[in-house]
Amino acid sequence: MSDDVTPGFVRVRLDLAYDGAEFSGWARQRSRRTVQGELESAITTVLRLPEPVELTVAGRTDAGVHARGQVAHVDLPREVWDAEGGKLLRRLAGRLPWDVRVWRVSEAPAGFNARFSAIWRRYAYRVGDHPGGVDPLLRGHVLWHDRPLDVNLMNEAATLLLGEHDFAAYCKKREGATTIRRLLELHWERTADGLAVATVRADAFCHNMVRALVGAMILVGDGHRAVGFPGEVLAGKVRHSAVNVVRPHGLTLEEVGYPADELLAERAVEARNKRTLPGC
Repeated sequence: MSDDVTPGFVRVRLDLAYDGAEFSGWARQRSRRTVQGELESAITTVLRLPEPVELTVAGRTDAGVHARGQVAHVDLPREVWDAEGGKLLRRLAGRLPWDVRVWRVSEAPAGFNARFSAIWRRYAYRVGDHPGGVDPLLRGHVLWHDRPLDVNLMNEAATLLLGEHDFAAYCKKREGATTIRRLLELHWERTADGLAVATVRADAFCHNMVRALVGAMILVGDGHRAVGFPGEVLAGKVRHSAVNVVRPHGLTLEEVGYPADELLAERAVEARNKRTLPGC
């Protein structure tokens, strides 16, 4: 599959953020409010295009999940971009609802694909374990856990999950999709205001993966399970009844990483190849 842009069109990169609370996820749905639906409608309207546009996104977030560093692309007619591109950001600010913002629009380099050119995605999951609950001003972005969490124990458990594995035990299966992923970074830290924040970075994620990983590590942090438990679940390659997929509102897509411009097209081809583990 080629990422060549249709002659007469230009590929435009959008860097954006949204509060996921009132969205049924990223992907457009016929009768539900979604981030993709709002953005596509706004772009089509402000550019007065005769046909609806279609966005491609770096990571399809689920209902209730937030994003601070999401990336998408859209192909626009060259004459429209040349005439209106400089005004697009301000026009979108006036048309979009309060819970989604586009911070940057730019002509993408050759070979760029917001989804397939990405080499990693970084998420943060925020948990509050103060016995009194979560700051009301943060309640839409922080999960409250009613038992104290030992961050050191959770970090010890996290080291057993790093690397390339079949994460079937932490993913909602999708027909024909692989669950092999490379987990590049997973660690917890305490913030100045007392939150326990997990940073999770991988080349890609399968459905529910981050929220299931967090759920397994919370069981370690509050003393319900031993440090080795998340690694044992991973090795089992099947969903474990003790592992809860934690609620979506604590999860935020923070950043998407891309290679140097000259490697974008190569990465997009590589990312489409079906993954296998060594020896399989």
